Amino acid sequence: MSIIKKIFNPQPVKDGDFFVKLEKILCYKPKNKKIYIKAFTHRSVNKIDPISGNPINYERLEFVGDAMLGAVIANYLFLKVPHGDEGYLTKMRSKIVSREHLNQLGVNLGLINLFKSNIAISNFGPNIHGNLFEALIGAIYLDKGYKYCEKFIKKKVIKPYINIEQLEGKIISYKSLLIEWCQKEKKTFKFNVYEDTGNDKIKHFAVKLCIDTKIVAKARATSKKKAEEKASKRAFFALQSQILTTS
Repeated sequence: MSIIKKIFNPQPVKDGDFFVKLEKILCYKPKNKKIYIKAFTHRSVNKIDPISGNPINYERLEFVGDAMLGAVIANYLFLKVPHGDEGYLTKMRSKIVSREHLNQLGVNLGLINLFKSNIAISNFGPNIHGNLFEALIGAIYLDKGYKYCEKFIKKKVIKPYINIEQLEGKIISYKSLLIEWCQKEKKTFKFNVYEDTGNDKIKHFAVKLCIDTKIVAKARATSKKKAEEKASKRAFFALQSQILTTS
């Protein structure tokens, strides 16, 4: 196999290598090994549990991991920031478990190296890293229980990455911030989105962001959501002095 094919179509991870790498991440020996294999198996592998008849893939574990992350982070914030009200705690939790942050955690742990898929890794977007991280959390919880799960999240997420003061100033959605400001200041806003593929092979969308009928920012991306967020970010920096003085 050529070097290029090896890069874009990596060979399946052997079970022996899989658990050696996994134990380095977990710092313990798994009890239920099958649950961890499931956490790193994509639906394209088409594996079926011979006993239950259910498909073997990470999607259900991702759901459990998402819930466990939310619970552990919520408990941490509740104890760490006793003065924070419900709205503050919710915003802070959203910043910690943002898709961007979870994706980076997955990358830092090298989880993609444990991934089993019949689809080339190059065809997956960045969210696969965060999805695998959530699935791993789900597997830890089901294998070892809440305490081990909490310990892992504190070690891998809270201690190395969470700084309350920095998080307070972090913006996770420029679009939400801009809409909130417009509503507060009684300004009208509109995102005019249209297809703008041009010479690109992948479909693109362009957006014009209007505030009080004036175009304040334009952007282009591979999805409407990304284009709107990109335009909102540009608008924020263009109007930063006004937004910050009135917020």
